[in-house]
Amino acid sequence: MNDDTLSWPDTMRIVDRTDDLSEPDPLYSFALDELLCRKAGASGAAFCHLWRHPAAFVMGQRDIRLPHAADAARWVESQGYRVAVRNSGGAAVPLDPGTVNLSFILPKEDGADAHFRRDFERMYALIREALAFTGCTVDKGEIRGAYCPGDYDLSIAGRKFCGIAQRRQLRAYAVQAFVVAAGRGADRTRLVRAFYERAALGADPSAYPQVTDGSTASLEELAGLGPDAAHTFADAVKRTIGRLQSAAGTPLSASDAELPPPAEVRTVAASLRARYPLRA
Repeated sequence: MNDDTLSWPDTMRIVDRTDDLSEPDPLYSFALDELLCRKAGASGAAFCHLWRHPAAFVMGQRDIRLPHAADAARWVESQGYRVAVRNSGGAAVPLDPGTVNLSFILPKEDGADAHFRRDFERMYALIREALAFTGCTVDKGEIRGAYCPGDYDLSIAGRKFCGIAQRRQLRAYAVQAFVVAAGRGADRTRLVRAFYERAALGADPSAYPQVTDGSTASLEELAGLGPDAAHTFADAVKRTIGRLQSAAGTPLSASDAELPPPAEVRTVAASLRARYPLRA
């Protein structure tokens, strides 16, 4: 990664919450990203936030405009998932302990938003480097039939395992990736397709993703990482960031003093829920 457009901060602080599955609200982690983004904009600090959730279904903002979105969301909840609407781009994504969510949060270098593709490239390069030890080639480009499709779908052998979105503030931004690490991609695909079958009744097919079997798989399936693939991937990301740091060569763990108190995070999560409500 010696291309200047993929330069890395000298010090990036790691916020690793992958072993904390106690927070029931999936918006807590998005709210933490929001607050870390404000901190990055004010102080120039950079963060990498890794987290998982026990069972959530996170909808995109375009999903809530579908004619039966609220009914479909209630059906998803009946299957044991917490439902939320995120403030970044993209469409519906299921989360579970086999899915690692990865955000890097950086101050804007010039105060502009002209380089969003470069920022997506940074995430692609980080994940590609983290998975180099598997010997698998990580490709980018939309995978037809995958859920939450986009130009920066990451795939191995034609099947998607990762999607990338972003959230930009005035002085900082967060690039967010979900990585399907362990378990079966087909199970997640079926859940998302069942949601759209209910939410999009009567809608124009161009208004929502056309999710098909065989489009998405996990790193356990694609790269042979084993059933503990979530931890294996998260550890590989942290090692890669350590190699990219120009100073100590090891990632820095964020101290408690650098993190907002949980009460503040929950307040922001509540404001996000109010901003993007699911209407009956």
